Amino acid sequence: MKVVHINAEAQRNACLARLCAEVYGQQAGLTPLVVFTGTCSVLFPQEAARLFAAVDGQDKPQALALLVLDEEGEGMTVTHACALDQANAQQRLISELTLKAPLRVDVDTAEQEAFYQQSGIKRWFGGADGKRIGLGARHPAKSVGELTPTLVLDEALILRRFKHDPKAFEEAKQAFLQGLDDFPQTL
Repeated sequence: MKVVHINAEAQRNACLARLCAEVYGQQAGLTPLVVFTGTCSVLFPQEAARLFAAVDGQDKPQALALLVLDEEGEGMTVTHACALDQANAQQRLISELTLKAPLRVDVDTAEQEAFYQQSGIKRWFGGADGKRIGLGARHPAKSVGELTPTLVLDEALILRRFKHDPKAFEEAKQAFLQGLDDFPQTL
C-alpha cells in the first residue's frame, strides 16, 4: 500500500465528497455538504488542507484522510479519515502520514486514542473538555501550551449562505453529488 497526495482538483473534490459521505453517513443533514463546500472553496484554495489516499497495488483507493494546517502552518490535524475497502487501511494510512507529516489528532474516546497510538501517534496531552491531543514524532510542539489552533471553517456562515442563496446551495449540492458520482476507481 502506498500513500498518494490527491492534488488534481477534480479527483480531490470527488475524493473529498466520498470522505465526507463516509464520515458523516446518510443521516447527517447538511454537515457533509457544508464541510465539502468550505474545504473546496476556502481551505484548498488557500493551501490550508491536504487530502491523502492509501492505494493498493492497482492504485485503487483504500482509505482517505483530510489534514488541515494549524494557524501557524507548523502542524497538520487529521480532521476526517475513513477506510473504504480494507478495515485496516485507515490505520496504515495514518501510520504512513505520521512518518511524513507533523501530525496532530484530537480524540474524544479511549478507543480513538488506542487506534491512533497503534497508528504511530506516541505523545499525548490532555485537552479542553476531556479531549486528548496526540502528536506524531514530526510535530514541533513539545507541550500542549505550544499548540496553535487548527484552522476551522465558519460552518454557520456557509449555512447562512445556503439559506439566503438558493442558487449557491443548489450549485454546492450538485458539486457534491457530482463528486460522489466521479469517485475514481484508481488514483
